[in-house]
Amino acid sequence: MTGSASEPRDAATFTPAPGSGDAPAPAAPSAPAPGPRGTPASAASATAATHPPGAPYDLLVVGAGAAGLAGAVTAAALGLSVALADSSEQTGGQFYRHPAPGLGARRPEALHHGWSAFADLRHRLAASTVDHLASHHVWSLVREDDGTWSAHALTGPDGTADAPVRIRARTLLLATGAYERQLPFPGWTLPGVVGAGGAQAMLKSGLVLPGRRVVVAGSGPLLLAVASSLATAGARVPALVEAAGYLRYGRAPRVLAANPRKAVEALAHTAALVRRRVPVRLRSAVTEVHGTDRVEGVTVARVDREWRPVPGTGRRIACDTLAVGHGLVPQIDLAVTVGCATRVRPDGTLGLALDDHQESSVPGLWAAGETGGVGGAELALTEGELAGRAIAARLLGDRAEAGAGAGPRRRRDRMRAFADVMAAAHAPGPGWPDWLTDDTDVCRCEEVPAGRIREAVSDLGARDARTVKLLTRAGMGWCQGRMCGTAVSCLAAAGATPEPPAERRPFALPVPLATLAALDAPPGPDTPLDIPPPSGGPTAPTPR
Repeated sequence: MTGSASEPRDAATFTPAPGSGDAPAPAAPSAPAPGPRGTPASAASATAATHPPGAPYDLLVVGAGAAGLAGAVTAAALGLSVALADSSEQTGGQFYRHPAPGLGARRPEALHHGWSAFADLRHRLAASTVDHLASHHVWSLVREDDGTWSAHALTGPDGTADAPVRIRARTLLLATGAYERQLPFPGWTLPGVVGAGGAQAMLKSGLVLPGRRVVVAGSGPLLLAVASSLATAGARVPALVEAAGYLRYGRAPRVLAANPRKAVEALAHTAALVRRRVPVRLRSAVTEVHGTDRVEGVTVARVDREWRPVPGTGRRIACDTLAVGHGLVPQIDLAVTVGCATRVRPDGTLGLALDDHQESSVPGLWAAGETGGVGGAELALTEGELAGRAIAARLLGDRAEAGAGAGPRRRRDRMRAFADVMAAAHAPGPGWPDWLTDDTDVCRCEEVPAGRIREAVSDLGARDARTVKLLTRAGMGWCQGRMCGTAVSCLAAAGATPEPPAERRPFALPVPLATLAALDAPPGPDTPLDIPPPSGGPTAPTPR
């Protein structure tokens, strides 16, 4: 999705209105100057002293968001040698996304809930022995004959810098987060249509607005945060359009009572919208976008309980940007390729099947955060800590504080129950394909319209997304079905309950042929797969 950007009012010193829920947190302690690959110098030296050359790490954590950070610092504090690989140059993931230092933002915490928790994790990371591998894009995992794991990664901000690397570890913790789910509608390919999470990312990391008059639409609790953030930063938000209602939350009063902080967050965002006179339209959806060269307006219609548009309820709203999203999908590509079992979540997405200690069905591989189902940063932090303790207990036995996981498990179970209620409340209804005209592109990459997919189902006998893909090329493009997978599955089901997209991809991201060729290079200190040692450590190749 594309869109224009404009500077928010007083972006560098942005301060939320009183009562918005974003109370200022203490400034995060400044971290030491980074060493190679983003490793703080003090941590790198400690890592070199505790991680013997020629040996695999005890633990490789993939993803430096809330769950990954919590798992890495917990495991390191218990005595494990830990590597933390992440595609970004900064820690924090999507939730704690923050401006680059060069933008000069004095109070990045102003756009976040729970910033103090992240500041604490960042401080603990800087003081730990964790080897932080920034700008490392892990595209494949391999279980070696000796039982260790090898993670293959591209390096550099866009994955094209330097040489590809291979990281070896005894255990894995996947904290790869989630990506936005999109449901197509006429006009969704126009410039000015952006993902709801993408709009928030632009504001948090770039201090820019996606537009000046922004309609926020789709379904899920993220919409409240996006709309209140944009409105507080100076955008005009003509409407927040939520396809679901909130009555389904009331079906689980005990779960709600056990998670009062969630209600407080929702009330804080709602209060911010009321102060800025942002109307909230429940059980409504954007069914069409209008414009020629870019967005000029949207049609918002009431929808019934199955998300079918109610005839005669359409209303046009003028805007220059639409921020839209229908929930989040767990990012489980890496786990699925090595055989991890999955389970269908209440919102129809696939999450990893995990035990009480966050371990997957594949021994030696744990997961935390959104990989098991979307539940928010607080749940991710708890699951990361749980996984870090469980891994330490597995590797160190009696030397680890194995019994200390009871508290985190209780918190995890309480918040995971709320996540299930939330997922069920915002699950897309089966009638949403009625929004689509036959000429609406469903697969943007391959420009496959809805009519061609419907023809494959009705005339050619396709009954699943894979067959539709073979007959129409829907899902064969650059995104490998991440944008269109849900829509194709729903259209292929032809009114029946759709199977969630399988998320089976040989590689988690595009990989140059030269990288694949390098995998067969003979081992040696000068091969492209060697990782430089941490700053201050001995000169020795990272083992493979």
